Amino acid sequence: MKIFTIGFTKKNAQRFFEALRESGAKRIVDVRLNNVSQLAGFAKRDDLAYFLKAVCDMEYIHLPELAPTKDMLDEYKKLRGDWTTYEGRFFDLMAKRRIEQTVSKELVVDGCLLCSEDKPHHCHRRLVADYLKQHWGDIEVSHLG
Repeated sequence: MKIFTIGFTKKNAQRFFEALRESGAKRIVDVRLNNVSQLAGFAKRDDLAYFLKAVCDMEYIHLPELAPTKDMLDEYKKLRGDWTTYEGRFFDLMAKRRIEQTVSKELVVDGCLLCSEDKPHHCHRRLVADYLKQHWGDIEVSHLG
């Protein structure tokens, strides 16, 4: 089983969609809390769904249950919180939500977790992939950028 991850920030549309097309992922699993921000450019929900189908023949799904809460995100981003604290709180949130039981493997496996961060190092999409790998077992995680 494989899970991909990607962020759209600092990528132009060509680089973003080519990475997805070449990855072999079957769908984008949008794990953003807000998927309609004007700042998202080509990655706004409706535009992204269209481009994914037209350019990559991929489906689009939004799973906000795989996103942090607004308070959690604001504390880390706007108040410049500590990454280790954020990471621990987000792992606790995923455990409380029991995402390993409530989210369908069929939706996530062979899908690509999407958020805005350029790199996966300090991004919740990596934490989601790591959490699911811990609970589901045999999963290979591939970060596309």
